[in-house]
Amino acid sequence: MVRKLRHLALSFMILFAACVTVNIYFPAAAIQKAADEIVDDVRGTKDQKQPEEKKNDTKSNLLDSIKNIIGPAEAYAQINVEVSTPAIRSLKQAMKDNYPQLKNFYDKGAVGENNMGLLEQRDTGSLNLKEKADLNRVMTQENNNRNALYNEIARANKLGTDSLPKIQKIFANSWRDKSQPGWWIQNDQGAWQKK
Repeated sequence: MVRKLRHLALSFMILFAACVTVNIYFPAAAIQKAADEIVDDVRGTKDQKQPEEKKNDTKSNLLDSIKNIIGPAEAYAQINVEVSTPAIRSLKQAMKDNYPQLKNFYDKGAVGENNMGLLEQRDTGSLNLKEKADLNRVMTQENNNRNALYNEIARANKLGTDSLPKIQKIFANSWRDKSQPGWWIQNDQGAWQKK
């Protein structure tokens, strides 16, 4: 009888251990948070929104507790998004230094944020030759810095080159969301509009 109980207990432990699921995922939420912080830092803006406190729902807490005890557990391979390497700090500073010149071109409608996290020229008709040359220079620098930033984030977090389009899209959302009214932005479908 004792032998059967040990065997039953061992079987139960094996069955319980088999209910653990490991999910390896692209850390979109963590990268979005990092992108928002980087864009705020580059543009010198800080969002004043405070995070909402989660309501203390005893019914859902009880269900979560029961699920954790008897249900399959999910173990996530957490990736802490690294955005503070020397290369990333240097790129952020370079973009921060470019921003005052770019802001003038944003305000004039000469440049806009595309849906891949890069700058594109818009209406340059009101610019003189020197301003057009300045725009080309600063826009090239900015796009080079942004591409290097996206690559460095992928490299620092061991995400692989296949994650680059995802990183660019996430940053595109931050650049566009944090653009000022009247600036050109390109939506996900490719249409341009003023914010």
